Amino acid sequence: MKVAVVGATGLVGTKMLQVLAERNFPVTELIPVASERSVGKEVTFKGKTYKVVGMQEGIAAKPAVALFSAGGSTSLEWAPKFAEAGITVIDNSSAWRMHPDKPLVVPEVNASVLTATDKIIANPNCSTIQMVVALKPLHEKYKIKRVIVSTYQSVTGTGKKAVDQLNNERAGKEGEMAYKYQIDLNAIPQIDVFMDNGYTKEEMKMVNETKKIMMDDSIKVTATTVRIPVMGGHSESVNVEFENEYDLADLKKVLSEAPGVVVQDDVDQQVYPMPLWAHEKDEVFVGRLRRDETQPRTLNMWIVSDNLRKGAATNAVQIAEYLMGKALLG
Repeated sequence: MKVAVVGATGLVGTKMLQVLAERNFPVTELIPVASERSVGKEVTFKGKTYKVVGMQEGIAAKPAVALFSAGGSTSLEWAPKFAEAGITVIDNSSAWRMHPDKPLVVPEVNASVLTATDKIIANPNCSTIQMVVALKPLHEKYKIKRVIVSTYQSVTGTGKKAVDQLNNERAGKEGEMAYKYQIDLNAIPQIDVFMDNGYTKEEMKMVNETKKIMMDDSIKVTATTVRIPVMGGHSESVNVEFENEYDLADLKKVLSEAPGVVVQDDVDQQVYPMPLWAHEKDEVFVGRLRRDETQPRTLNMWIVSDNLRKGAATNAVQIAEYLMGKALLG
């Protein structure tokens, strides 16, 4: 199968190439695509070197699927052009996520919404992906009423410039700043721009995307998103109120049997999810499961996942795998 990776030289694009290779996706021909300034650069895939081509050349190559991670404005301009050529686009930017006619997909949660006519498919926000993977089986069993989430997000979610800033600060070197403030030894309670309601765009993404992916507008979500100086993945403290009562042991069993979820919850041995352990893994790790003792039918949980993998590259590749498995590509 011909596969294009658009934005192949970026952090997520590079991770997409890695995940495609690791999961043995049947790539018969790779077409690495990027902006004009990156055309001619080389990327490596399964031991072979490929030259990066421009957008028009990527379309002309007629891949069956194009994994996009090139930013929202690029996606708005070029995803429709790829789609018009019959190429299925799986887009990692925020450009199409809330478009009413474009599916927003986490395969473990709502892959069944996909059809052969869907030519632009949105990959959700990284922090939303890991949360809904853990919430979906609980919603099916206990029905979620309200979610309060606080995130502790890796600098890799911002990109290479942020990683460089953190490394430079730790080394005591001057360099370009991705953030207004120092990130090393700090926590910045702002991810993306502020909206009129006082929430950031990242926080509102979690609110709106959760409802769309879970296909339930009745779920109330409120979020606070924070950038912290780690690189292994995003962490989330999540408080969930259910309509139905739950038994904690049964709830842990539901989670342990859910696709894509690994329960790490042994407080006696001090075992719980951490970015250090989630790094370079595809699963969503859940722990610190305990009742909220201040009100009935409410749970506290801690969710961690590698934001470049499950939060971006792996989720996109899993969508492609589902489409291929259901013969929805072509």
